[in-house]
Amino acid sequence: MSNLTFLLEIGTEELPADFVANAIAQWQSRIPKSLTDNLLTPESVQVYGTPRRLAVLIQGLPSQQPDREEAVKGPPVAAAFKNGEPTNAAIGFAKKQGVEVSALTIEATDKGDFVFVQKKTPGRPAQEILAELVLNWLNNLEGKRFMRWGDGDLRFPRPIRWLVALLDQEILPLQLVNGSTTLNSDRLSWGHRVLHPEIISIKQAKDYQENLRSAYVIVDPEERRQIITEQVKNAAKSLEGTAEIYPDLLSEVVNLVEYPTAVIGKFDTDFLKLPTEVITIVMVTHQRYFPVKKADENLFANFITIANGDPKKAELIAEGNARVIRARLADAQFFYQADCDQSLESYLPQLETVTFQEELGTMRDKVDRIIEVAQQITEQLNLDEKNCQEIESIAMLCKADLVTQMVYEFPELQGIMGQKYALASGESKAVADGIFEHYLPRNIEDDLPESLTGQVVGISDRLDTLVSIFGLGLLPTGSSDPFALRRAANAIVNITWSANLGINLEQLLTQISADFLTAHSDKNSPLELLKNFFIQRIKTLLEDELKIDYDLVNAVLGDNDPDYTTRALENLLDVRDRAQFLQQIRRNGQLERIYETINRSTRLASKGNLDLQALNPQSVINPDLFVKSSEKAFYDALIALVPITEKAQRDRNYQYLVEGLGQIAPTVTHFFDGEDSVLVMDENLEIRANRLNLLGLLRNHSRVLADFGAIVKD
Repeated sequence: MSNLTFLLEIGTEELPADFVANAIAQWQSRIPKSLTDNLLTPESVQVYGTPRRLAVLIQGLPSQQPDREEAVKGPPVAAAFKNGEPTNAAIGFAKKQGVEVSALTIEATDKGDFVFVQKKTPGRPAQEILAELVLNWLNNLEGKRFMRWGDGDLRFPRPIRWLVALLDQEILPLQLVNGSTTLNSDRLSWGHRVLHPEIISIKQAKDYQENLRSAYVIVDPEERRQIITEQVKNAAKSLEGTAEIYPDLLSEVVNLVEYPTAVIGKFDTDFLKLPTEVITIVMVTHQRYFPVKKADENLFANFITIANGDPKKAELIAEGNARVIRARLADAQFFYQADCDQSLESYLPQLETVTFQEELGTMRDKVDRIIEVAQQITEQLNLDEKNCQEIESIAMLCKADLVTQMVYEFPELQGIMGQKYALASGESKAVADGIFEHYLPRNIEDDLPESLTGQVVGISDRLDTLVSIFGLGLLPTGSSDPFALRRAANAIVNITWSANLGINLEQLLTQISADFLTAHSDKNSPLELLKNFFIQRIKTLLEDELKIDYDLVNAVLGDNDPDYTTRALENLLDVRDRAQFLQQIRRNGQLERIYETINRSTRLASKGNLDLQALNPQSVINPDLFVKSSEKAFYDALIALVPITEKAQRDRNYQYLVEGLGQIAPTVTHFFDGEDSVLVMDENLEIRANRLNLLGLLRNHSRVLADFGAIVKD
């Protein structure tokens, strides 16, 4: 069976860069699977894409499917034959399978004897199967902004203009029908729109990359990525600087060009008086330029753009791009100067004109709520007067820059400009930094706020959003989270852990939910939903970010156990520390040494009714009911364990508790299995209850660390 090379190219008008990347990823996943499902497993599948084409090159493709032989099950033997003669059921089955009745065989199955026919299916040619698959590959692509064109119903992000389909050197006949227009496959493609605006003929599928390269099209996006990266670095080096190559910008630019050329442009040095962040946002977000930095991290009055035109016209390209950025920077300069003409505080009244959410009022209303939540947190943390004053100022001013001209034009600068304008208004550096930091982290890769003031206001802002949006019933779903509530909750937990803030989240959620209901008496309390939401976020962060084993996470959070839920939310630091400690003692073997004793006790204790909070045996155990010395030894060991457990709780140092549990383990083992062992489930109900309480007390001590019943034995 010979191996073939298949080429498919979909030629289009200029595609959005994000669609190119998305489509490539989809084809890389789906095409190999669809081929394998059709018994045409190839040696390699390479997916390419540029702004004007999507292509796949499949090499080492079998010329046809292998022949298949399968046993087709028919009716039961009892129904197929009567007195040794075939019935209508057997005759009908044989006819349907295209064989004589004599070809039927009888085989035993777990449901009895059935008739079978061994059916051989010859493999279909690859050409036939590909003709069916190609249109599915095209039509099943997903993405944003799909459109119709012409008078047909075919949907794609941009009009499709040509179709190349080659099986080795032969054209695979395909038709793409769109209303009254029919596009037939051919071997004809198009080169670069500027550098080679002519049709090119591809003789053989395997020559695709080189044929397109000769027409100034680099079809492999990874090759374009390498070229762009190298050219940008070299261009910056020629200026004696270094280029800031942002991953998202690079990924976008890769799919905006077919033949990349780095071009150095410049702008007036007077614009360097603008904040660096403003210039960078204009370059990167709005113009897709790469900034160039000096050794001292200041910017050059230069930029690097990736052109898709004629490299010989680099100067003309640079001038055109310079005119565009000059206009954008001039606008930014005007906005900056106009905004600085008044203090940041003077913008507060304008927040009353900006709606946060229709039912939740204006941004000024939100600011008032942030101030209130921040005050609750400062009281919990028992902060000094200086910190309290700074936090109140930050909370008051944290959203003021939203109504400045700069942020209105460049929303990405919110917080950044608040920091700049606060300093220009005479606010302290602590207040200015807090305004910026309260937005951190802005994404999963962003830094966390470093200042205590920024941390408190950032948590307050997110808590207000979470309670308010949950209160309206606008909960995130599996695929939709328009208010970024998961990210907000994650940020609260991560900030608390990173800064070791001793906040009581349970108390905060309870108070803020009550305040929400006061303002919205027609709504239901979001408290329980929020508590469950936070527990789920804590669980995810422990597993994914702190790399805690799933069963240990379940052990510190409990399985719908309200005691553990409340404890986790009351002290986020404690739940983190207990999870990390459990992971540590699993690795060093301490967990294994106490696991069996604690688990055995926990299982039996569940048959009793001892309160889960009880720790002191003197209040729940009656020594007069002891029959064996092992009971007295167990009792004495539990009395000795109480101060150890209390110290472990007080200091959040659970090594004390594990050592205490290790010391009591031999006593418990003797209680179960020693010479003086007892039968826990004694016929005497009082003795039974007393013994179950002994085990319940041990369970309760271990529960101070975790629910050992949730831990899976190694």
